[in-house]
Amino acid sequence: MAKLTVKQLEALTAMDDGKTLREDNGLVAKVRAGVRGVTVLFRYEFKLDGVKRDYRLGSWPKKTLAQIRANRDEAKASVTKGIDPTAAQKAARIEAQAAIASTIAEAERQASENRTVNELFEAWLDDGVSRQDNNAELRRSFGKDVLPLIGKTPLRALTDKDLLSVLRTVKARGLNRSVVILNNDLGQMLRWAEKRKPWRTLMADGNPADLVDVKPLLDSDYQEERERVLSAEEIRELRDVFEKLEADYAALPAGQKYSGIRPVNPRVQCAIWICLATLCRIGELLQAEWKHVDFATGHWFIPAQNTKGHRGKRQDHHVFLSPFALSQFKRLHQETGHTPFLFPNRVGDSHVNTKTVSKLIGDRQCRFKNRSKPLAGRHNDDSLVLANGRNGAWSPHDMRRTGATMMQAIGVPLDIIDRCQNHLLGGSKVRRHYLRHDYAKEKAEAWKLLGEHIEALL
Repeated sequence: MAKLTVKQLEALTAMDDGKTLREDNGLVAKVRAGVRGVTVLFRYEFKLDGVKRDYRLGSWPKKTLAQIRANRDEAKASVTKGIDPTAAQKAARIEAQAAIASTIAEAERQASENRTVNELFEAWLDDGVSRQDNNAELRRSFGKDVLPLIGKTPLRALTDKDLLSVLRTVKARGLNRSVVILNNDLGQMLRWAEKRKPWRTLMADGNPADLVDVKPLLDSDYQEERERVLSAEEIRELRDVFEKLEADYAALPAGQKYSGIRPVNPRVQCAIWICLATLCRIGELLQAEWKHVDFATGHWFIPAQNTKGHRGKRQDHHVFLSPFALSQFKRLHQETGHTPFLFPNRVGDSHVNTKTVSKLIGDRQCRFKNRSKPLAGRHNDDSLVLANGRNGAWSPHDMRRTGATMMQAIGVPLDIIDRCQNHLLGGSKVRRHYLRHDYAKEKAEAWKLLGEHIEALL
């Protein structure tokens, strides 16, 4: 039987559709004519275990005759060994797929084992933490101090030394409090990971945060739990400082006002006195809206979402304003009453950042900041240092503690002080369920006494 030739195949026309061509060694071809021209389908016919079978070799002209014969020879060699080439082809395809799947699985395993701190941070933000600022401060602090140093580190390789290196970079800027906060945030993130797949398998050697002792990094005189309470003399001094700064600045010639120490913004002054007179947190005050302040009844409502909770629990808070506190709200209303917010941002569409007042007060006590150079666009003086700095720096939150201490000194019961501070009280769940008195009268009296005490002190 003569061998088929390329010329013979090229000479085929539509008239040859369905024609069968053969040559030695089991090579069989079937002619097919279509809209794209003539195609010749090749197969290899053979017998295996006494049964006639065939094996597809492909088509011409997609494959050359030489390729088709080479495929026929490979199939024939398999048949000689007693192997069905179709089954062998299927097995090879399965093996190839298995090899691909194995490669993918190995790549996924390696990717899982090499998940980085960066990936953990993003997962934690998505599913593990929800701060009042939509985690904006976490993104800022981690983006500045954590991720540039250890973001690409695989979690399985993360050590306490890595965490300490991050904290040391923050401490190098003299920021004790920031070191403590960042250490707490890192610990919270890693403890979340420790309980969840796939992260917990990457921490087989333990949580590196458990090995970090932050105390040796902090200044010897740093106190994590602040105890600062302003004395009566300091409260009066603060009042005098506010007034003196305003008078001194007003007395400056027009050409010298730029270089002079500016007075404390009236809004900031109001914030300080309100924190003292109501025991509110500075963050609660800075988020407040005028719609929640009733001048007629002297009532300020703080919705739960603006309060600080304990273990995720928050509660609404009702503040009954003393005449002293009410006067500060009225003074503030003259400044910002045209906006929805007590402390609007520059655009007026929201409140200021909740750290704004704390930063402004801190910038005027720069001797306690250990800054290598002044911050651009910020105050850098000691105009609000009280008692010549003998008692250290003070913050807006210290006014809350000072007010509570004043209440205690004038005989207000401790449980009423707790309620005025909106503390979540413990005790029996049954008691909390059945005893529903809101202590409004007692709290109003406590705030009234505090306001009178502050007025007498000033």
